[in-house]
Amino acid sequence: MRQYPIERYRNIGFIAHIDAGKTTVSERVLFYTGVSHKIGEVHEGQAIMDWMVEERERGITITSAATTCFWLPTYLKKEEGEMEPEERKSKEYQINVIDTPGHIDFTVEVQRSLRILDGAVVIFDGVSGVEPQSETVWRQADKFHVPRLCFVNKIDRTGADFKKDVESIKTKLTPNVVVLQMPLGQEENFQGVIDLLSLKAYLFEGEHGENIKEVEIPLELKDEAISLHQQTIEKIVEQDEALTEKYLEGNIPDLNELKKVLRKSVIDFKLVPVLCGSALKNKGVQLLLDAIVDYLPSPIDLPPAKGENPKTGKEEIREPKDNAPFSALVFKVASDPYVGELSYFRVYSGTLKKGSYVLNPTNNTKERIGRLLRMHSNERIEIDEVFAGGIAATLGLKDTKTGDTLCDENAPILLEKITFPEPVISISVEPNTKEDQEKLALSLQKLAKEDPTFKVKTDEETQQTIISGMGELHLEIILDRLRREFGVNINSGRPQVAYRETISLSSEAEGKYIRQSGGRGQYGHVFLRVEPKKRGEGFEFVDEIKGGAIPKEFIPAVKKGVIEARDKGIIAGFPLTDIKVTLYDGTFHEVDSSDFAFKIAGSIALSEAVKKAKPVLLEPIMKTEVRCPEEFLGDVIGDLSSRRARIEETKSILNIKVIDAYVPLSEMFGYATVLRSLTQGRGTFTMEFDHYQEVPQSVAQQIIEGKK
Repeated sequence: MRQYPIERYRNIGFIAHIDAGKTTVSERVLFYTGVSHKIGEVHEGQAIMDWMVEERERGITITSAATTCFWLPTYLKKEEGEMEPEERKSKEYQINVIDTPGHIDFTVEVQRSLRILDGAVVIFDGVSGVEPQSETVWRQADKFHVPRLCFVNKIDRTGADFKKDVESIKTKLTPNVVVLQMPLGQEENFQGVIDLLSLKAYLFEGEHGENIKEVEIPLELKDEAISLHQQTIEKIVEQDEALTEKYLEGNIPDLNELKKVLRKSVIDFKLVPVLCGSALKNKGVQLLLDAIVDYLPSPIDLPPAKGENPKTGKEEIREPKDNAPFSALVFKVASDPYVGELSYFRVYSGTLKKGSYVLNPTNNTKERIGRLLRMHSNERIEIDEVFAGGIAATLGLKDTKTGDTLCDENAPILLEKITFPEPVISISVEPNTKEDQEKLALSLQKLAKEDPTFKVKTDEETQQTIISGMGELHLEIILDRLRREFGVNINSGRPQVAYRETISLSSEAEGKYIRQSGGRGQYGHVFLRVEPKKRGEGFEFVDEIKGGAIPKEFIPAVKKGVIEARDKGIIAGFPLTDIKVTLYDGTFHEVDSSDFAFKIAGSIALSEAVKKAKPVLLEPIMKTEVRCPEEFLGDVIGDLSSRRARIEETKSILNIKVIDAYVPLSEMFGYATVLRSLTQGRGTFTMEFDHYQEVPQSVAQQIIEGKK
C-alpha cells in the first residue's frame, strides 16, 4: 500500500549558479529530515550528495543526485512528542530532492531534472545576487513550466545585501516576487529570520541550528518589518477577488487564507516567494522546508502528463492516479561500478511492481523490471513497488536511454522527449595498448548512454576517435572518469571547436548517378533546392515529388544521401546546419534504379547545390562574464578585445568589476591561466554557449587550411 498520499509528495530540485550553495542546502535538508546523522561539508570533500571522486576533489557537483526524505512541518513539531507514529506519518510529507550542478558544462543535468520535477528552489548567493547561470536555469525552469521559490543563501557573508538581491531578482528574472522573510541582522551579525506573514522572528540554536526559537522582532527592525508585511499581504491579496474585497473593507485575512491563495498563485506562475538564510551557518533551512511543503505543488496540483499514442499519433493524457495505466519518463542513466546500469525514472501515472514487464514505445521493445530502488545519493534501498508521482531507479534495462518513455504495453503512450543542446568542443582520444582499445570503445558507449550531450564518432580520414562535449571541464571530467572508473589508459589531443557550415543564398542542383557495367546497371537522378534558414533552426528535408517522378520507396534513400553529405560538410568537412533541402523532381529507371543509386544522387545534388549557394563557416559564440578587481579592468578588457570579444557592459559589485561579453569559443582556450596571470590570481570567469555566428573571412581561411 502507498504510505504517503500523492498530495503529500513534493518532487523538487535545487538549481542555481555555480557556488551559490545548492549542495550545502541539500546536506542540511538531509540532516534536518533525519536521513543523515552527520552534516557533510562540500569544502571538506564530505558532502553526501557529491559522491563522485571528481566532485569531492573539485568541490563542485557534476551529476544530479536524487534522494528521498520525509518532513513534518515545524509548526506541527510542538505536538510531535504527543503524536503516535501513525498520526505523525499522516501529517508528514515525502520530499524527493534532486541536487543539480551549477556549472554550465553540465547543463544537461539541470535540463533533464527540471523536465521531471514539479517544483524548484532557486538558490542565490547573498553577495552576488543574480549571476549568469541563475538566468540560464531560470529560463530552463520557464521552458519546462516549473513553479519555483527563491532562497537567498549566504546572508552571513561580508557584503551580503538581501534588499539588493531581491531587487536583482525583480529586474533580471521576474517582477512577480513576494518577499516572505527578511534577515534578522546581516553579514557577521546575521542571527535568524523574520517571517513577514506572521510577523514573528526565529533564531536557530543548538550545535547545528536544530532548535528553532520564536522571539519578538527587535524594536529597531519593527517598522521595516511591518511595512514589508503590508506589501507582502497586498501582493498576495491581489491574486484573489474575494480576498481583495475583504481586504478593502478593512478585514485582514488570516494566515491560512493567505497561504492558500499564495500556494495557488505559485502553482499558476503568478508569484514567486523569496526566503533567506545561511545554510553553512545552519539558519533558515527548516523554514525553507516548510515553504516547499506549503507552496510548491504536489503531482496532482499540476496538469496531467500529455503524450501521443505511438500507433495512432493522437494525443493521450495520463492523470496522476495509481489506478491509471502506468507511464514514466527515464530522465537519467548512470553506470554504477557495483551494480551495472541504473535507470532513474519519474512515474506520471499508475503503479509499477518489481518483476513486471513494461513497453518502451520509443523503440518498441519490452523491458523487465527486475529490481526497484529508492535512491539516496549513490546508496540504494530496495522497494517492491512505486506509485504515481514517485521517483525511483531500476537496474539492467537493455534498450532504454535518457528521455525514453516506459509504459503499460496495453495502453501505450509516448511522453514528450527531452531535447539537449549540441556539443561545441571536441578532442581526439587514443588508447595506449590493444587491450585498452576494446575497453575504450565499451567505456565510451556507456558514457554516451549516460550523457546525451556527450558524443563519440570516428574521423573517417584519420580513423581517430573524436569525443565532443559542452566545454573544456566537461571533457576533462570524461577523460578523468575513463582513467579512474573504467581503468582505460589513454592519450588525448588538443581541444577543437565544433564549427558548422551553412549557406547564404538559395540554389538548385541536379544529382545523377548512372553506371552501366554489363547486366543490371545503377540509375538515380534527382533535383534538389537548398534554402538558408534562421540561425538555430537546424536542418529540414522536404519531399515535394509529384506524379510519381521518383517512386516513394526511393525517397528515404535520397534523404539518407543528403544527410550523409550534410554531415561531411562542403567547405571544410564540418556539418551543415540551418538549411532547408527540398527534393522537387527527378527521374528513375524501371530496372536499374536502386536505393544505392538514389542515395549517391542525393549526395551529389546536395554538394553541387551548396557550392552554388555561397557557403560560409559558423563558429560557437560564448556568453562570458569576467569578474576582476578594479585595478586590472583595463588589462582584462584589452585582452578580451584581442580575442575578438564584443563587450556588452561593465558593472560593479562591491569593489569588483563585472564584464559581460560575447567571445568566440576558439579564442577562449586556456583563458583561465591568462586571466589568473593578468589579475594576480584574483579574476574569475564563467561562460556558456549562446549562438552560432559567421566566421570573419580572414579567420575562416585559416580554419579551412588547418582542416585540410
